[in-house]
Formats: sequence, C-alpha cells, structure tokens
Amino acid sequence: MIEEIVARFGYPALALGTLLEGETVLIVAGFAAHQGYLKLSWVIIAAFIGSLAGDQLAFFLGRHRGGAILERHPSWKEKAIKVDLLIGRHALWIMLRFRFMYGMRTITPFVIGTTRISTLRFLALNAAGALVWAVAIGCLGYLCGTTAEALLRNVRRAEHWIILAIIVVGAAVWLFYFVRKQKADVR
Repeated sequence: MIEEIVARFGYPALALGTLLEGETVLIVAGFAAHQGYLKLSWVIIAAFIGSLAGDQLAFFLGRHRGGAILERHPSWKEKAIKVDLLIGRHALWIMLRFRFMYGMRTITPFVIGTTRISTLRFLALNAAGALVWAVAIGCLGYLCGTTAEALLRNVRRAEHWIILAIIVVGAAVWLFYFVRKQKADVR
C-alpha cells in the first residue's frame, strides 16, 4: 500500500512540501529513495523545483507587497530587520545559504524581495542555493536509510516506523517553532 501511495504522489507531494518548507519532507523522500520507492535523482529534482518556486514566490511577494505585509505582522518585522542587516553585510552568502538558517528560511527571500537586489541576481543565486540544499538534504535522508539498514537487520520490517518517526520529529520541531512564533506575534 505505501508503495502505491509513494509511487503515485511521491514527487508531487515532495515538490509541494519543499515549496512550503521542506526539510522533513525531503529527508523522508531521501529515505524512501534508499528503500527503492523513489529515485534519488528525481527526489533532488522535485525538491529543487519546489524550493526554488517557493522562494521565488516569497521574493516576488516581498517585491510587490512587502511593506504592507510587514506592517500587519510585527514578528516578521523584527526578523526582517535582522535579515536586512545581514543582507547589507553579506548579501551573496545570505542568498546562497538562507535555506540552512532555521527560523530565517521563510522570511529571507521575502525580505530580499524588498531590497534593490535584482530579480535576475536573486534567481541565479536562489537556484544555486536550492540545488545545494536539495542535494545535501536529499542525500541526508538517503543516508538515514543506509544508517537504519546498518543498525537493523531487516529495515523493511521497520521502515514504516522509521518514516513515521522522521515525520513525528519533523512535525514536533515545526509545531514548536509555530507555537513560539504565535507567542511572539501576541507580544
């Protein structure tokens, strides 16, 4: 059953998941690739496309509606100031590495959109960063499968539990971050 679901919806679900956020979805997809349900090369391509599209969308949202959105979200405004300072000093590195900056990943392309950085420059650096991220995190998920296989004799019997554990841990981290963000918005 899981094979059919993953085969049918795996790549589109991965692209959508990475468009919205991504690490947990990509690690699970990398693990699924190790187990033979998906192909690692296609996992990386789908994650690259989803991540690139999501960040370009955030960039254009910042470019066209940035000021109005920041006025409605005070917690974003605080982060935007921090990101803006970082961009002022290290624009190139921030545009390449923001996916790896937990807690800043979602807001960074939006804030970059509010700056004078050209769309073409952001697109090029965003594509390079998305590719590195998709390869690194996708391979990390694949290595989770390798590690699980080394630790467990018959990983096929435990794979559902391993995937569930990865999803639960990822959801818990996301929930913790979401609750913390909601508390910050209330203040």
